[in-house]
Amino acid sequence: MQRNQRLTTLARRGVLAAAVAACALPGLTLAQAFPSKPVRVIVSFPPGGAADQIARAVSEPLSQALGQPVVVENRAGANGNIAGDFVAKQAADGHTLLMSSGGTVSINPHLYDRMPFDPTKDLVPVAAAARVLVFLEVNPQKVPSNNAREFLAHLKANPGKLSYGSPGNGSSPHLAGEMMKVQGNVFATHIPYRGAAPAMQDLLGGQIDFMFDPGIGLQHVKSGKLKLLAVGSPKRSPQFPDVPTLDEVGLKGFDADTFFGFYAPGGTPPAVVARLNTEINKVLRSPAFQQRMDAIGAIPAPMSPQEFGDRGQADSKRFGQLIRERKIKGD
Repeated sequence: MQRNQRLTTLARRGVLAAAVAACALPGLTLAQAFPSKPVRVIVSFPPGGAADQIARAVSEPLSQALGQPVVVENRAGANGNIAGDFVAKQAADGHTLLMSSGGTVSINPHLYDRMPFDPTKDLVPVAAAARVLVFLEVNPQKVPSNNAREFLAHLKANPGKLSYGSPGNGSSPHLAGEMMKVQGNVFATHIPYRGAAPAMQDLLGGQIDFMFDPGIGLQHVKSGKLKLLAVGSPKRSPQFPDVPTLDEVGLKGFDADTFFGFYAPGGTPPAVVARLNTEINKVLRSPAFQQRMDAIGAIPAPMSPQEFGDRGQADSKRFGQLIRERKIKGD
């Protein structure tokens, strides 16, 4: 009797194990078959910006790891909505990815009354890439300030006379400017551009006075064409340890950092997402990627898909309050 019960229990366990294996098999098969063709990375901002540079730093080593070409395409506009909507409508097989600031998911729903897609359902987090800091830079030919405290005093003494650029309404550099205006009780005119690169060109040319730079202008800081006054992060930049944070100069709790990363269409199989996450994280830990990020002052940020998604939700709460208070709308 006991022997028969043992046999029955073993049989049941065998059936259960077979069922679990059968359920896992499609995911394993998909992961093994992926990729079966070139992978497209759709960048939500124009060439030259932080998102574009990060995408291109990842694409070549990712191509080698996957054994397929990884092609970068730029589809700028609407603070990432154009690229996000395009990717959301592609086949959910991992062959089309979005590279964007986390703002496409965490900020845009607060900026636009109507979204062409639902970021929380139509996109899934794949992998964070880098923590992108914003650097408060001024054109020294137009702004006489030598440090952040002098600059805030200069803004306060000249309300509305200075202008600053950003990659667009609702971008992290724009929100950094709004934070500074609120916390510093100052006013400056915001000029939105279609990307960080054209805004940087106008800063260098003197058409605008300052900018919260997502890192693409640091080469001009080192050459003396721009002056770096502060960092809009909770901690000082490892590259510029002598440059204070805005928190240190009186704007308590100032944090305008964002995480840039990769997303896939909603419904992409978890096994494919896991494969991409693993390979991208390997790239992020490489010395070559670290060197590329050093050039724009960004910090590699390997995460699991869940951690990346949780960060987006936290940023949504943090930035959403500012957007509502300042009545910011998408362009």
